[in-house]
Amino acid sequence: MYNRIQEYSVFSQYFAPHGRERLLFLGEQIAQRHLTYTDRLIGIVGDAGSGKSSLIRGMFPGLELSNDDDMLNPRKIMQVRDLFEDVQQSTTYHIDMRFQTAFTQMFEIVDFVKNALDHKRRVIVEHFNLLYPALGINADILVGIGEEIIVTRPSIFGPQPQSIYNIVSSSLHYRKVAHSIEDITIMILTSEFGVDRKIVYPSDMRNGFILKFTKEVDLDFELLNTRIKEEIAKGLDICYCDEDHILIGERKVACNFPRLHVLNTSEVEEFTLIKRFIPDPKTNTYCLVGVLSNNENIAIDNLNTVHFLQRKKI
Repeated sequence: MYNRIQEYSVFSQYFAPHGRERLLFLGEQIAQRHLTYTDRLIGIVGDAGSGKSSLIRGMFPGLELSNDDDMLNPRKIMQVRDLFEDVQQSTTYHIDMRFQTAFTQMFEIVDFVKNALDHKRRVIVEHFNLLYPALGINADILVGIGEEIIVTRPSIFGPQPQSIYNIVSSSLHYRKVAHSIEDITIMILTSEFGVDRKIVYPSDMRNGFILKFTKEVDLDFELLNTRIKEEIAKGLDICYCDEDHILIGERKVACNFPRLHVLNTSEVEEFTLIKRFIPDPKTNTYCLVGVLSNNENIAIDNLNTVHFLQRKKI
């Protein structure tokens, strides 16, 4: 029986974490909160490097993807030409439209998806906005990932996949900027200020980053702010090194999401460090906060305001 509760949900919004493990965990939570057994077509939208694959792995543990950042799976890519003779052996399929269209025709993909849905199989489609115009069927659940993660259950009134993509695509840059500065800050704290990395862990916010300290330490906030801005001003390249490290200039730095960065620190346009620890009584931690703004008097108590829905006249 149709769950009428779903009719009351317009969208849900989550922080898009900077860390891989936090993104996997959030994917699991999203699946538990929003996914039902009858949901067959799952649309994922967002740009490369936003964390779509990690989010999918969290939502669907054990799912074999047709591709990831390091390799392609030819067998999975060519599954669209299967005749569903072994459909009983598989309940969930994954398609990445940007890769899939390089190997197969759009009509083949459309036929495959419709056939899978007819067989009551689940299909997860990355870059769903590229398939929707030809498929003509909106997703049961549509998930967009950029600076934040938007989860929506489209109705006859939308939203259309391209609308969600436009939102998350335009905001991803700020998440990359914030994560890049976060890693620079950790690098400076550990190498120049003698901070033990074990007492610091990251959290998430809009238009910035949070480093939570399990105990209060003596920091020269003015000097730290100056050193961060000096490193940014050097125009340092930021490159992927391996799954646990990046290169900032010529320095190898530990990182828990090495693909989520700007290419060069010259892309940072605005930044300031809040020059004090902000206590968080819920977690019993002390928060070091950096914001993507040059306003040192910014009101941090309203940074998480919902911002992407703008009222328009019909």
